[in-house]
Amino acid sequence: MRLIFLHGPAAAGKLTTARALAEIVGYPVFHNHLVVDTLTTVFPFGSDPFVRLREQFWLAAFEEAARTGRSVIFTFAPESTVRSGFPALAVEAVQRHSGTVHFVRLAVGEAEQERRIENPDRAEFEKLHDVSTLRRLRQEPGEVEQPPVDLEIDTEHSSAQESALAIAQHFALPVVAAEGRYGEIS
Repeated sequence: MRLIFLHGPAAAGKLTTARALAEIVGYPVFHNHLVVDTLTTVFPFGSDPFVRLREQFWLAAFEEAARTGRSVIFTFAPESTVRSGFPALAVEAVQRHSGTVHFVRLAVGEAEQERRIENPDRAEFEKLHDVSTLRRLRQEPGEVEQPPVDLEIDTEHSSAQESALAIAQHFALPVVAAEGRYGEIS
């Protein structure tokens, strides 16, 4: 089992790259906003129950995927409400079942990030989509824990398809038959 842990700042192209990688290798995409958007219907973002349940859900999904041998692509934006040590916990959950985690940092320059942040496609999920909020968040004090980096890709100079191909080649990812949400093979 492989957990491809794509991380980087807002608008770095995590979901776009994850989808392109899924097309190449057939792994499902576990977009972090699926959990975030679900939990914020019940608990405010950053509240204790939200933070605790989000982490539990992510880790439980990783562990079950590893236990069943199902490789997954996960998208993750490091930010202040994620508890310290989360990347290490993800590795532990996967390694308990002999899986491997590959950390890929997607980078983007500030000017390009600001250009992308207001793209309409960011409305598909409740993603950050306001330049003034992005600038405010950049100025907040304190360090945000960054996951490890096994591979870094500058998405400002690499398309999603090029980035996905680089990831697949760098880690020699095996291709699997893509299975849809309801068990159909595509």
